[in-house]
Amino acid sequence: MIDIRQFKNPRLHGGFIIKDIALTDDPIVDALGREAIGQTRAIAREFRLVIRSGLSERELSITLYHEVLEAASVAIANPPAGVMDFNEADFERAACDAHERWGEASPPKLDLLLQFHGFRGE
Repeated sequence: MIDIRQFKNPRLHGGFIIKDIALTDDPIVDALGREAIGQTRAIAREFRLVIRSGLSERELSITLYHEVLEAASVAIANPPAGVMDFNEADFERAACDAHERWGEASPPKLDLLLQFHGFRGE
């Protein structure tokens, strides 16, 4: 079972930090007005995640991978070439692949995800 408390304040590869993470029963809507299961606000290299409660462990894991990779890709001026042209489907595919490759999301596995996609350390 994923304990979301482990995702509060970890420093991630690339100098990113998850400052806050919360589960909510409230609807989440993306920038295009579509229903979403996760949303991340990135302020510089600090991420604040809101994720719909009641997800399966697999869905929660994939959502964590997805949100962190997407936020890292838009939080910096020059993201790695491999993610520069990603769209929503690409982030979802990368998140599913990460879950299959490394298993349930954790801060060290989020680091692997960022390294795998070319983010530099810090």
